[in-house]
Amino acid sequence: QVQLVESGGGLVRPGGSLRLSCAASGEIIRINTMGWYRQAPGKQRELVATLTDGGRTNYADSVKGRFTISRDNAKNTVYLHMDGLQPEDTAVYYCNAKGVVYTGTLISYYARDSWGQGTQVTVSS
Repeated sequence: QVQLVESGGGLVRPGGSLRLSCAASGEIIRINTMGWYRQAPGKQRELVATLTDGGRTNYADSVKGRFTISRDNAKNTVYLHMDGLQPEDTAVYYCNAKGVVYTGTLISYYARDSWGQGTQVTVSS
């Protein structure tokens, strides 16, 4: 079906920057919404940012002004550029795609919700 492959996580100092990437593989026709979620140790998974195919963005209050989400529809890839990283941003970041239309052998399919495997972001001095 649809596979989301994430990259770009790592260790960074407070105030530093990272750029996460997530590429959707398969014969993709359309992805309605792509986004990022994160989960810190001992906490619930939370929304970070989403971006629709129409260009509408949604950011968590905690990351507004620091994170920027973008997507390249030709590559079926979503990015998350993170500036001014703080220890509170430390978490596993998950890529998400909602409303994926993709082709099978002879017909097309619709995936409501797809997730990546997650990539670790650690902010520490």
